[in-house]
Amino acid sequence: MNPLILSCSLSPTSHSAILAHRLESTLRTRGHNVALIDLRQLDLPFCDAATCYEHPEVIKLQQAISAADAVTMATPIYNFEVGGATRNLIALTGQAWNNKLVGFLCAAGGQNAYMAVMTLANSLMLDFRCLIVPRFVYASKTAFTDGQLTDPQIATRLDELAGELERLASALAETPTNP
Repeated sequence: MNPLILSCSLSPTSHSAILAHRLESTLRTRGHNVALIDLRQLDLPFCDAATCYEHPEVIKLQQAISAADAVTMATPIYNFEVGGATRNLIALTGQAWNNKLVGFLCAAGGQNAYMAVMTLANSLMLDFRCLIVPRFVYASKTAFTDGQLTDPQIATRLDELAGELERLASALAETPTNP
């Protein structure tokens, strides 16, 4: 499996980035060649539906997403919605998402926004025919202490997500594509 993890928070103390790095480590331990792209390290333009697609960082992102067998987005949840940088990423990279296996790592302040990722999941399914991994990780701020993931249940869910990514990517690789 050739997984890509996109860390979509722009916060210097991002909890979703902690989840992204933990999943990266788990997948590497399982023998996968993982790529992790952290949006904090890129200078992405806002999507203007015009010249933004010619930006060198956008082209690199499109290529990385296209090349991946599975893409996991680590996203913050703000006001019951995925963060703006996550939505901008999708708008910039569009067709690169076609027929991708997609997982989610979500970090939020509280417990109540666990379904916030569904609007994005629905959009990816309908617009780009993505297969969404139904097991996603949602962690509130109580899962972290001093910049570390400390909740064992969230750690277990990360391991389970890694297993589901492997299982589904393997099944998709064995399935002939429709013309």
